[in-house]
Amino acid sequence: MADIRPFAAYRPAPGLEADIAALPYDVYNREEAVRVVKENPDSFLAIDRAETGFGPEVDTYAPQVYQRAAALLHDWIAGGKFVKDPNPCYYLYELTMDGRSQTGIVACASVDDYCNNVIKKHENTRADKEADRIRHVDICNMQTGPIFLAYRTNPAIQTITYEVMRGRPVYDFVSEDGIGHRVWVIGEADKVSQIRLEFEKLKAVYIADGHHRCASAVRVGQMRREANPGYTGKEAFNYFLSVLFPDEELRIMDYNRVVRDLNGYTTEEYLNKISKDFVVEKGGREPVSPDRKGKFGMYLDESWYVLTAKPHIISTDAVEGLDVSLLQNHLLGPVLGIQDPKTDKRTDFVGGIRGLKELERRVHEDMKVAFSMYPTSICELFAVADAGRLMPPKSTWFEPKLRSGLFLHDLGE
Repeated sequence: MADIRPFAAYRPAPGLEADIAALPYDVYNREEAVRVVKENPDSFLAIDRAETGFGPEVDTYAPQVYQRAAALLHDWIAGGKFVKDPNPCYYLYELTMDGRSQTGIVACASVDDYCNNVIKKHENTRADKEADRIRHVDICNMQTGPIFLAYRTNPAIQTITYEVMRGRPVYDFVSEDGIGHRVWVIGEADKVSQIRLEFEKLKAVYIADGHHRCASAVRVGQMRREANPGYTGKEAFNYFLSVLFPDEELRIMDYNRVVRDLNGYTTEEYLNKISKDFVVEKGGREPVSPDRKGKFGMYLDESWYVLTAKPHIISTDAVEGLDVSLLQNHLLGPVLGIQDPKTDKRTDFVGGIRGLKELERRVHEDMKVAFSMYPTSICELFAVADAGRLMPPKSTWFEPKLRSGLFLHDLGE
C-alpha cells in the first residue's frame, strides 16, 4: 500500500514558469551553473546551486551558500515570484521530447514507505553526496527537486489523467533544450480522493531517478522526527516531493562506457581475448547502436565493431543478466582490468542523450575504446528492485529530466 498524498505546492507565478524551471542541480558543474544563472538570474539554479552567487574563493559547500539559498528562496516567495495553492492538490506534469510524451502525477510520497521498502530502490547512495542536499533542504525548509518515481500502470489513474488533460494547462512552455512542459492542477475533491485510493492499491512504487535526492529528503524527515518526538506522522516532513509516472510511458536511454587503454594488450591480443565470450564482427565507420539485448557496439582504432554475447555468459538472474553486467563481468573486469567502475579513473560513462558521436570524440580525445549499450528496460529495473538487489553503477539514463522550481513542498506546514 503506497501512501501518496496531495499537497499545496508553491508554484511559479503565471508567466514566470519558463524562466524559473531549471534542470536538476547535479546536471551541471560549478562553471556551467554560474554561466546559466548569469544568463538567466530567474533560473531556479540560483537557489539550487547558490554558490553561483559567490566567487570561486567560496567553497561550494560553505555554510553561507546554504544560507543564501534559503534567503533567496524566501525573497522570491515574498516578492511574488511564487504562488501557493490554497488547498492540497495533485498535479499533472507532462514532458514531451522528440514527439514522445510522458505524464506523471506530482505528489508527496511517504518517508515510511521508503524505509519499509514500499518505495523500492535499485542503487546504493553515498553519504557524502547526500550531505549537500540534506543541508540544502533542511536550511531552506523546502523540498525543491522532485524525485522521479515509477509505478505499474493503473487504468483508473490513467482515466483521470486523460480527463484532466482535456482541460487547459496552467503552464505550457518549451524549454531551451526543446522539451515541452505542461502542468495541470487537480484540485477537485472527488478526483483527489480517487487518486489517493488508487495509489493505496499499489504494492510498490520504484525510484527511477534521484536516489541521492530521495535519501536526502528522507534523512531530513528523520531528523525532524528526532527533533519532534511527539510527531503525529501527518506533518509535512514525513513526506517528500515526487513525480510518479506509469511504467509504460517511460523511456530509458543507453548509458555507454569508455576506457582509457587496453590494459597493456595490443589490439590483436585484445580482440583475441574478448572473442572467448563475445562474437566479434568488424563493421566500419557507421556507429553501432545495438538493436537487442546481448549486443554491444565497440569503437576502436577508427572502426566500429559488433559484439554479441555468447550463450554461455547469458544469465536469467535479475542483475547478472543485465547487459551492463555482461559487459562488466566478462570484458571490462577480466580483460581490461576495470574492477570497480565507480572509482576506476581509467573508465568513464557517457549518457545516451549525447549520442554515439560523443563516444567517437572521447576515443579521439582521451580514451582508447568505447562501448555502446542496449538500454536497460523498465521491466529489468523493476525486477532488480523487487528482488531487493542493486544494479551496477550507471545502468539507466532517463530522459527527459524533470525540472526543478515548478513545484515546491513546504516542510514548515
